[in-house]
Amino acid sequence: MSSTSTLKPSSTKAKAKAQPNFFQRVLRTTGTTFLGVGLVSSAVLAGGMAGLAFSFRNLPDVRGLTSYVPAQTSYIYDAKGRELLSLHGEEHRKVVPLAEISPNLKRAVLAIEDSNFYKHQGINPNSIGRALLVNFKSGGVSEGASTLSMQLVKNIYLSQKRVFTRKLAEAVLAVRVEQVFDKDQILDMYLNYIYWGHNNYGIQTAAESYFKKSAADLNLAESALLAGMIQAPEAYSPFNNFTAAKERQEVVLDRMASIGWITPAEAEAAKKEPLQNKLGEPTAWQNSKLPYVTDAVIAELETRFGQEALAQGGLRIQSTIDYDTQKLAENTVKSAYKNLRGRMGRAKDLQIALVAVEPETHFIKAMAGGVDYNKSQLNRVTISRRQPGSAFKPFVYYSAFASGKYTPDSSIEDRPINLRDGAGVYSPKNYGGGFSGSMSIRQAVASSANIPAVLIGSRVGLNKVIEDAKQMGIKTPLQSVLSLPLGSVDVTPLDMAVGYATLASNGWYSEPTAILRVTNVRGDVLLDNSPKPQQVLDPWAAASTSSVLTSVVQGGTGTSAYLGRPTAGKTGTTDNERNVWFVGYVPQLATAVWIGDDANRPLGKGISGGGYAAPIWRSFMSQAIKNMPVENFPSPSQFPRPKPEKQQKS
Repeated sequence: MSSTSTLKPSSTKAKAKAQPNFFQRVLRTTGTTFLGVGLVSSAVLAGGMAGLAFSFRNLPDVRGLTSYVPAQTSYIYDAKGRELLSLHGEEHRKVVPLAEISPNLKRAVLAIEDSNFYKHQGINPNSIGRALLVNFKSGGVSEGASTLSMQLVKNIYLSQKRVFTRKLAEAVLAVRVEQVFDKDQILDMYLNYIYWGHNNYGIQTAAESYFKKSAADLNLAESALLAGMIQAPEAYSPFNNFTAAKERQEVVLDRMASIGWITPAEAEAAKKEPLQNKLGEPTAWQNSKLPYVTDAVIAELETRFGQEALAQGGLRIQSTIDYDTQKLAENTVKSAYKNLRGRMGRAKDLQIALVAVEPETHFIKAMAGGVDYNKSQLNRVTISRRQPGSAFKPFVYYSAFASGKYTPDSSIEDRPINLRDGAGVYSPKNYGGGFSGSMSIRQAVASSANIPAVLIGSRVGLNKVIEDAKQMGIKTPLQSVLSLPLGSVDVTPLDMAVGYATLASNGWYSEPTAILRVTNVRGDVLLDNSPKPQQVLDPWAAASTSSVLTSVVQGGTGTSAYLGRPTAGKTGTTDNERNVWFVGYVPQLATAVWIGDDANRPLGKGISGGGYAAPIWRSFMSQAIKNMPVENFPSPSQFPRPKPEKQQKS
């Protein structure tokens, strides 16, 4: 709540030296013209006040307003502070200090709602007298006499029902408010609290919605139009009825001129200013600019803070997502879908997912959860679990290198094998059939031979492979089955991107997230996801894994992904071509691309990760890293090779 001074009319005094008490002010309400009616009405009011005094204890303690925080809109921003989505319940509100509200707006509101605001002490005797006379004649409550202070307490504390007892309670509470707060504080609360139509509460969201500007920048014409809306926000909304809004604006301007707060010439100039072509649009329920991203952020926030905190807490959520990188990911996926749709006629529900993770921080920089959010809100990056095929092999070979028993040049046999699998026998085959005999691990990885991966996995131990994969960031539970090295278990694209990002950082891991920081309206940090990197992999083994993965894109199954700079990655194609992948990285960015059918039907004969997913990966990465400097992967020679004995003891 601000205590900064506002622009007051020049003839106004902040406080009178000797103010009459409430009953004296009421008795003086009507003046000589309506003396008889005024005395009767004042007596009624005084009697009502006396009766109400017995129940004063039941009225709220206005001192609670010192810590009162109205419901405010929460906002999600990208990594550079660009707004992605506003989250709120009924009240779309952004509180701003009084000093950041245009003097034009302050004058206009005071002129039409309470021009004696800086003279009275919560109630306006002249207005009360006039209202009592009108209401006495009508036999009910047809005219109000509310000051800004009375309007404020009515909206915060009291029922909207127009009865005498409520008006008396308003008066009592208004006087109490004026005893606790100074005028600027009251005006601050008022302008930030009241309703301005179309779910806009407070002047800042109203200014943004109606005129696409901040409350500080409102000119006289705009301010008068907004001030005129307070009496009936929907009826005088320029979105609903511009003619009515304009007529009401002119009433405000005439009032400002009649009391000398602006000149007649200023009023006429403001009336002539064209506003219709400057209007914005309702902002309270706008769609997210990056829906896959904001859905993921909201899901995480609701788990941590609950739905109510998001809708009313005024949170400021800075995501890790870069808007430009995210739009690049979405456009890449849409373009790829158009190119592939005709070539994959058997895939009725063809989908593509792409996720990019920054290795240094493990921040998610982009996530395209599908081809078209409007048609399917399922985020396949975080939710869909599919077999990764040979894209899982790097986890197996890392375990082999970390054991100290193997190097990238170690020989391994590519030949028919039969392994006992429970009550049966497991006989893996290579993609396309055939065997190549003895080869190095580097050659096995580059050509994506299956038999060597299965042999290595069985020798190193499948439980060790699972343990290492978890260390790298695979969150989905993995089963210890002989076909695990060939990616026969289900994982998410995010799992794969995070795991490869850990290799790209040469073994450093931070908890992956799409949220960098969450603060409240006071700037207090509620959640800080600054990276806390830990070395989870052996540096020599991680560097060796990156080394063999560069062979995949330089002359193996992933040549379509080569970027003309140090690039590591691995293709993945599952049985019957149901899922095809390419997951790869440069030192600054790791990205996973998945293509599949939502019903898990075959995509078509001959469709592979190298031929279909790798080009999509390259299309995205070539643009995403174009301004990043070329970096080399660490050489295994920089680190000591682990000793087999130590690995066995661990």
